[in-house]
Amino acid sequence: MAKWALTLLLALLSSAVTAEPIAELMDDFDHYFQQQMNQHNIPGAAYAIVQGNRIVSAKGFGVREAGSELPVDAFTVFRIASVSKTFAAGLASIVASKGHFNWDEPVVRYIPNFSFKTADFNEQLKIEHLLAQSTGVMPNAYDNLIEANLLPDRILPQFQKIDPLCAPGLCYGYQNVLFSLIEPIMQQTTSQDYASLLQEHIFTPLQLPTASVGLDAYLSTENRAIPHVRARGNWHPRQVNESYYRFAPAAGVNASAVDLGYWLIAQLGYNPKVLPDSMLQQITSKRVRTSRDLRRREWRNYLTDAHYALGWRVYQLGQEQLVYHGGWVQGFRAEIAYSKERELGLVILLNAESNIVNELSTYFWSGMFAAFQLQDATQLASCSATATPDLAC
Repeated sequence: MAKWALTLLLALLSSAVTAEPIAELMDDFDHYFQQQMNQHNIPGAAYAIVQGNRIVSAKGFGVREAGSELPVDAFTVFRIASVSKTFAAGLASIVASKGHFNWDEPVVRYIPNFSFKTADFNEQLKIEHLLAQSTGVMPNAYDNLIEANLLPDRILPQFQKIDPLCAPGLCYGYQNVLFSLIEPIMQQTTSQDYASLLQEHIFTPLQLPTASVGLDAYLSTENRAIPHVRARGNWHPRQVNESYYRFAPAAGVNASAVDLGYWLIAQLGYNPKVLPDSMLQQITSKRVRTSRDLRRREWRNYLTDAHYALGWRVYQLGQEQLVYHGGWVQGFRAEIAYSKERELGLVILLNAESNIVNELSTYFWSGMFAAFQLQDATQLASCSATATPDLAC
């Protein structure tokens, strides 16, 4: 358990627990966050904490670009990399609910020129497998070609050279190219482009103030964070290229901490007209086990099980379930997670490729869950001790 959480828990044990732990823990997390940013010389960062239907804290740290004086604030736009997959899952679920496609339809119904080496696998690959990362294909297939700046039309034919490692739906293999095939499927079935669909069905109805899709939108945003990579002990700014932006469902969304805070509020069920509970349950239903996650640095100290759902990971931390996704693209790191049971969410954005994001997330969640569990135990003990328990018991 993190030292900050242990100190708080000892204090709570010495007195009755009368308030939710988040109020006491937020100040500690903010202090730790700033301490770690300073210690690792991170150029700029932002975080947001959501409780129920409110963003209870949203703050920026540092500068948008090393050497400048322009500050990062809660509305500074970052590339969120693979956190974009959570938006793809939400959008695809909305489009599917309107009858534009079915999850169990073969991908080749909409992309007939797609093929594996063995054509027998083609009909087995369903639309659901794309967003569930259960295509069966080796992890990160042809990401090297994305990074070489090849166009999607030149990458897709490469799959004719390989076969899945298992039948689609049976095993996990993280993908960016295949995941992004949901874009042409939605475009064909709605006659709208991906960015317009996101704007219409998610950005506008959820009132995300600065969210966008694509390189042009990023460059046209004045309050944007610049990416940094580490070399010779220092962080250096880099130009953003278009490579991963061409695979928008996988890594094409730009957003601020406030944008992602509102996105978390919707995941917690507070915007049922956009994302009803039935849809949220479908999105977060476990599709395939991701055993490799159990060995992730920092997370391995807490995870007891891990799965991929639709565009989201589902982590088990003992008795607590955390819905999570991380993102990493040149010069940026992003993480988003929420606990539906605890009605709590966290967003972290960095304009630097630093693994400190993992420590920050586990620090927050291990402390919060421990405090909630202590509160539960204290309330249970209080209920057991009284002869006339109140309604809360």
